[in-house]
Amino acid sequence: MQEIKADYINPFIMSAVAILNQVCQLNVKMGKPYIKQANYEEETVTINIGITGEIKGQTIMAFPKAVACFVASRMMMMPVTELDDISKSAISELGNMIMGNAATIFSTKQIGIDITPPVMIIGSVEISTVTSNICIPIHLDERNSMEINVSLKV
Repeated sequence: MQEIKADYINPFIMSAVAILNQVCQLNVKMGKPYIKQANYEEETVTINIGITGEIKGQTIMAFPKAVACFVASRMMMMPVTELDDISKSAISELGNMIMGNAATIFSTKQIGIDITPPVMIIGSVEISTVTSNICIPIHLDERNSMEINVSLKV
């Protein structure tokens, strides 16, 4: 299996930090990246966004359902206790913003990528990835964490 260079992972990390700070006013802390299977338990919200162009693959943003509500609350500036259509749309748009920003960072490195529309899945799911799935834990605060999973074929 092909090893992915940090140069291809860092734009996703930089983008997630910037967008979560700007949109949710969160000073996030990144955990140590590791290889993981893209399997998610019940009560998990995943946003799957494909990558095409000079790099191919996908990202999967995964949140426990309660954390997805926390993030939607921050984005919408009002309490969100259950995921309805509007809060689901907000979480999907967060994925778009993070990935759009990552595409811009890649373009500054003369690497052209496009992204697909987000697909949200709530519940238990196993997602096939094109290569090893690199999981980047993101600690939103002392109680809430999410992860961005990156699988790329360069």
